[in-house]
Amino acid sequence: MRRWFWLLCSFVLALSAGRADASALSVEKKILNRLNKLPNGQALVVVTSHAKARSGTLYLYEKQNGTWRKVLANIRVVVGKNGIGKQKEGDGKTPAGVYPLGTAFGTAKKPAGLKIPYRQTTAYDYWVDDPTSKDYNRWIYYRGNPHRRWKSFERLTHPLYKYAVVVRYNDSPIVKGKGSAIFLHIWPRPSSYTLGCIAMAEKDLLSVIKRLDAKKKPIILISEQKKL
Repeated sequence: MRRWFWLLCSFVLALSAGRADASALSVEKKILNRLNKLPNGQALVVVTSHAKARSGTLYLYEKQNGTWRKVLANIRVVVGKNGIGKQKEGDGKTPAGVYPLGTAFGTAKKPAGLKIPYRQTTAYDYWVDDPTSKDYNRWIYYRGNPHRRWKSFERLTHPLYKYAVVVRYNDSPIVKGKGSAIFLHIWPRPSSYTLGCIAMAEKDLLSVIKRLDAKKKPIILISEQKKL
């Protein structure tokens, strides 16, 4: 009896593994189909299981000799507390779509060998998320009292911004109230979520940042699986 029980368990596990492998292949095929429509030479891809999921997987693809090839895979990330599909400021969602990646920044010194711009932040660096301000969704260096200038802002010396990368969402043109301050940054723990950014372990973020190359015009594609 025990022998048949363990044989059955082995069969179920093998079947489950086969389905998981098939699902992974299906996701990768969808990613490549989407990337083949894009001319850029480097792309981060964040995929969630569904629109309301708070976690997902990040991949990095590079175009080599006209073919997209995966160079980093299966990096666990967390996204907005209300999933993806951002519509407005404060909705707790990460934007879905394709966006250029901007400068890297952080409270730490510039990591060696970086191929993208990097700016070390100070106590006077802010990202403005006040929709009523002319500075909305902009990085501002300001030595005055920020509470007198803006109703809402983020200090770029936040501990989770030891290393970060700007996702260029809603910046060309800037639409007031559509959402602001979307970054790749470090998570506090794997079970966390963000208010719209994409966060991951520090070692994974560093792996990503060190691989990005400004000459390859890196982009980010954010999507749920069924919409890839």
